[in-house]
Amino acid sequence: MAKNYLLTYSEQLATGIELLCQTIKAPSNTFFQIRKSSSSVYANIREANYGQSKADMLSKFEIALKECSETEGWLQLLFNTQVISEETFKSHRNLCGRIRRMLIASCKTLKENAK
Repeated sequence: MAKNYLLTYSEQLATGIELLCQTIKAPSNTFFQIRKSSSSVYANIREANYGQSKADMLSKFEIALKECSETEGWLQLLFNTQVISEETFKSHRNLCGRIRRMLIASCKTLKENAK
């Protein structure tokens, strides 16, 4: 069976953000929001793998895409307020970017196949 890189990367993102939140000091709302958005990326991608239809799968991927963008926004805020280092920011942001590009390609493919 082929490795599901999208699922693997989203799990890495959710795990990495959770571990990050355990080691830094930031407002509780920021922790709540970034944990929620990053874990939602993972949960929606995981759920999409068992979608009831291609449309359901597309919907889950589109939600994951929005949540991935939100996660990037929270990372930017943590970096801008000097809560996380540039290295930490870039590492997590790059993973978000990789996931985002894969989700965009997957959504495009699902839409094309639906025609």
